[in-house]
Amino acid sequence: MTSAPLPLDADVDPFAATETPRAALDRTGIVLAPLAVDPATPSLRLIDLDRARAPVAVRLAHALQRREPAP
Repeated sequence: MTSAPLPLDADVDPFAATETPRAALDRTGIVLAPLAVDPATPSLRLIDLDRARAPVAVRLAHALQRREPAP
């Protein structure tokens, strides 16, 4: 399986980028409420994943382990 090339960092809109992990997490039933663009560092285009309760972190780890590596 050939995957599409990843976009260069400069090409990634951080607001649009929050939707990809949010959708993937939603499909596994995991909700990270604070998933948003970090307003304190607009030039770095950081996405704030914030904190999660321990059971959510464990579910996230299990969900990630079941998936294929990112391209």
